[in-house]
Amino acid sequence: MNKKIRTYHNQQTPEDKAICDLLYQEICKSIPKAEHKIWHAHPVWFLEGNPIAGYSKQKAGIRLMFWSGADFEEDGLKVRGGKFKDASVFYNSVSEIDTASLKRWLEKAKTIQWDYKNLVKRKGVLLRIENKE
Repeated sequence: MNKKIRTYHNQQTPEDKAICDLLYQEICKSIPKAEHKIWHAHPVWFLEGNPIAGYSKQKAGIRLMFWSGADFEEDGLKVRGGKFKDASVFYNSVSEIDTASLKRWLEKAKTIQWDYKNLVKRKGVLLRIENKE
């Protein structure tokens, strides 16, 4: 774990830190080729420069977000916006994390992607990235 992500985890409450630690381990294990770093103040994973998953502390708990999650067709993920393709789930305890669902979502995150990396260049138009797996 890089220093900035470790610092992010250490700033959380003990329960939130445990959630972050588990999410970190599962994401790194499921998507080993992904670059991960602090982006917009929280941990985010990227494939070829495109953000695919990340988590952050919010009032409702630790939010695990998938940038293209609206297209995963998963009941456990809630779509938040209409313009973008993100979907997320909130956790307040490690016991709430269904690792089987998490692994399934992470597999989908590798193959179902919208091109957020070039969103500004395309003036807000999202295009689907073809599966490279």
